[in-house]
Amino acid sequence: MSSSSTTRVAGLDIPTRAFHTLIVGSGAAGLNCAEHLHELGVTDIAVVTSQLGGGTSANSGSDKQTYYKIGVFGDAADSPLAFARTLTAGGMCHGDLAYIEALGSLPEFFHLVRNGVGFPHNEYGAYVGYKTDHDPLQRATSAGPKTSVQMVAHSLANVRRNGTEILDGLEVIRLLVDGPSWRDRRVVGALAVDKHRLDAPMASLVLLRAHNTVLATGGPGEMYATSVYPPGQVGSHGLALEIGCAANNLTESQFGLASVGFRWNLSGTYQQVIPCYFSTDADGGDVRYFLNDYYPTMRQVASSIFLKGYQWPFHAERLQGFGSSLVDIAVFEETRLGRRVYMDFTRNPVATGAMSAFSLEDLEPEAREYLARSGAVHETPYRRLQHMNPLAIEIYEEHGVDLREPLEVAVCSQHCNGGLTVDTWWHTTVPGLFAIGEVAGTHGVRPGGSALNAGQVGGLRAAQLIAHRARSGEEPLATAAARVLSQVEADVAKLRRYLSPGTGAPAVDAVRAEIQERMSEHGAFVRSPKGVTSALSGARALAARIAAEGQRPASTAQIVRAFQNEHLCRTHIAFLTAIKALLERGGGSRGAYVVLDQAGDRVVQTAAGTAMPHRGENMALRREILEVGLDEAGQCTTWITPVRPLPADDSWYESVWRLWRDGQVFEA
Repeated sequence: MSSSSTTRVAGLDIPTRAFHTLIVGSGAAGLNCAEHLHELGVTDIAVVTSQLGGGTSANSGSDKQTYYKIGVFGDAADSPLAFARTLTAGGMCHGDLAYIEALGSLPEFFHLVRNGVGFPHNEYGAYVGYKTDHDPLQRATSAGPKTSVQMVAHSLANVRRNGTEILDGLEVIRLLVDGPSWRDRRVVGALAVDKHRLDAPMASLVLLRAHNTVLATGGPGEMYATSVYPPGQVGSHGLALEIGCAANNLTESQFGLASVGFRWNLSGTYQQVIPCYFSTDADGGDVRYFLNDYYPTMRQVASSIFLKGYQWPFHAERLQGFGSSLVDIAVFEETRLGRRVYMDFTRNPVATGAMSAFSLEDLEPEAREYLARSGAVHETPYRRLQHMNPLAIEIYEEHGVDLREPLEVAVCSQHCNGGLTVDTWWHTTVPGLFAIGEVAGTHGVRPGGSALNAGQVGGLRAAQLIAHRARSGEEPLATAAARVLSQVEADVAKLRRYLSPGTGAPAVDAVRAEIQERMSEHGAFVRSPKGVTSALSGARALAARIAAEGQRPASTAQIVRAFQNEHLCRTHIAFLTAIKALLERGGGSRGAYVVLDQAGDRVVQTAAGTAMPHRGENMALRREILEVGLDEAGQCTTWITPVRPLPADDSWYESVWRLWRDGQVFEA
């Protein structure tokens, strides 16, 4: 059972709690892990969260947020290996992890169904599906705009029903490690700041000891200025990198059109109803229908907007042949000029010059037939949206936004496909630490919706290994060793420094803004070798300045933000290091980013001619995963790991049964 005490460090008596397992993060992945641990008999656990209900799972979605699973209706053939082949088709994804996510997709999907998440089924009980991006079959399903919100709500109810302790308002600022050397160490807990006690900062520290720590903190959305993540979504990559955890695929993120007031992804029916895009100057004047500068005909303008629905994330391949990602480039170029971009659901796209007027009959067959089959042939995009997906309107109404008014949009950071390197039990490269959900790097270029499944499967796998080891008899938690206390002392000293900053220390908000502007300019979906090199130099300079001068909080309430900045600074150095290394290996445009290069082998065709010379994808690099981590001296280094192939699983029941009884399956 959990215990409470105090630990004397640097003149402070720090409240100390001990648990078998800590789960850091309270989103869909973390709560699912807590559920499974309790089911498996591990009840001495705590969910540690900076803000219950404040993360991505509880605050994000789209027109119908997708959950990706094996197909389970009709006569369409599917299998775990076929599913895994789809996950690995874009490259940079280990075959064994893809196979595990495939195998776990149905148990975890039906776990959500049992929890009460409202996935629709037909009169036969079949959970029907639809295609999502990079999906060859109809594996995707949805509970509506708030799929992940429902997942969190129902899982949280179960966690509370189980009596699991939830430590709300604690911001983890350090993962604590113990061991005789840098290479022989394990995570033994965490140090946190109690946000409720920042009026007395020196009394705000809390020491948490644990056999196992599970990171479930999501992606580093705060690393970008243009982001659809909930404000304050920091992730925990920097915490893990600090103690020597490896990360991988940090080059691979997703970017897509989203609203910038109320942050919400504008995929699916928001685009399929074909709203009008326009831009204005900063003051709202000089209206321009800028897409007409990129596409030669209204048919191409309107059909490309439609295709943004299920080709929503930016994708380099869709820049060719007046593809749908040209919309993203057009929006990006307008915002880079200081203009504001809007979607107008009360009007169809407006023709200019010699361009013919918009007509539903003049759409490409795919768009025309889809709208006709859906019965969405109304006069305006708003009416079409009302008909096809009224919930897409209601989600904005709930946040005081009327879609009959122009909606300001931008191409935003939306998801991180990379993350911490994990094994087949979602155990990181440092013992005692697991990573699940978006903070785990199990994908390269993936099908839409597979992240929700990955988070659920990862939570189950981590819980299974933790429970097995608990049954095997782990050693009792030792008292805090001197090595651990020295780490706590370092953060006590840092806290005191924040309370008395030097005159040259940069303001906390200025540090955050610098990181965000650098990543949105150079580490988002438009990249260049020169820009990335310059950005990495600036990132390292910022880290050196913070180390030398500290930061200057505007008040004690910003102390947590200052600690976060240090982790974000480390994170963005790792991201930029990985991107630079990939470009130096000959990496080109792939997945969700384009690599600008005057000597590139590709250009973008627009109505005005060719533009944006860039590199095509280097297909050979799909067979490798670029890893990044800090060495013992704190230097960021990279290395290459070959992609592990899909397993040839021809297991024999009697053999598996024996290995299962002996617990050997957990040691593989």
